[in-house]
Amino acid sequence: MKRNATAVWNGTGKDGKGLVSTQSGVLKDSQYSFKTRFEDSIGTNPEELIAAAHAGCFSMKLSFNISAEGITPEEITTKAAVNLNPEKGEIDTIHLDVKVKANGLSQEKFDALVADAKENCPVSKVLKGAEITISSELVS
Repeated sequence: MKRNATAVWNGTGKDGKGLVSTQSGVLKDSQYSFKTRFEDSIGTNPEELIAAAHAGCFSMKLSFNISAEGITPEEITTKAAVNLNPEKGEIDTIHLDVKVKANGLSQEKFDALVADAKENCPVSKVLKGAEITISSELVS
C-alpha cells in the first residue's frame, strides 16, 4: 500500500510560497509558506500535517488494541502537538493527549493498550527521532 502527496515550492525559503496536495484530494493546492510555518498565517505546514498523521494513526492503532479486548471504543480523541526546535532545525518532541470513552476497560489494561499504541502505530515508528510523550484519560 502506497500513498502520496505532492508539494510545489516557488521562490526563496523565507519569501516563497508552496502548495501541497494529497492523492485522495483531501488537500488540493493547500498553501504553505514561511509565515504559515513560523508565524500565524492561514495555511498549513509540515509540522501540522505530521501532527494530523500521528493523531490519526495513534487513534486507529488504539482502537484496534481496544477492539482486540472484545470492547468497542465509543470515542477516541487524540491531539498531537509537534514541536519544531528552530535552533536545532528538527522536530524534537511530540506530545499525544488522548481521551477514550470505552465501557468495560480497566485502567490497568487501558494504560497498557495506550503504551502499545504509542510504540507501535506506524507513524510513531517513523518519528522515533523525536521524544514522544503521552497523557491519557479513560472517561466513562
